[in-house]
Amino acid sequence: MSAIISHSPEDTEALGETWGHAALPGQVIALSGDLGAGKTQWVRGLARGLGFAGRVHSPTFTLVNEYAGGRLKLFHLDLYRLETPEQVLSAGIEEFLQPDGIAVIEWAERLAGLRLGRLPLVHVRIEIISETDRKIIYDHARP
Repeated sequence: MSAIISHSPEDTEALGETWGHAALPGQVIALSGDLGAGKTQWVRGLARGLGFAGRVHSPTFTLVNEYAGGRLKLFHLDLYRLETPEQVLSAGIEEFLQPDGIAVIEWAERLAGLRLGRLPLVHVRIEIISETDRKIIYDHARP
C-alpha cells in the first residue's frame, strides 16, 4: 500500500488528474471514504486528466454518470444509496465492471460479499485527517 497526504481540495484534484493521465482502458477503481472526504473531488481531477473539460458531479441520486469527450470514457458510479448486495446487483452495475473506458465506483465497500468473479480492482481510500488534509491510500503502483 502507498499513501499521500493532500492538504487541500486542489491537491486532491491534482492527484486524481495524475491518475487520469495514466488510466488504462478497462480499469475499475474502487473508491472509498467517509462523506465529505473528497471522493468526488478526486474524480473531478481524474476526469480532467482523461481530457474531459465539462462539469463533474456526484451521481448519488442517479447511480451513474457517464463522461465522454476525453481520451477514454469515464463511468462514475455511486453506491451510497444501495444497502444490500441484492440492490447493487439489481441496479445493473455489472455492465460497468468491464468498461470500454474507465469506471470509478464510490462507496465500493458495498460490493463486499458479491460474487463478481476475479475482478481486478484498484483500491483508493480517502481518509479525513483534518478540515483540509486528507490521506489518500492506494494499493496498486501509483500511475
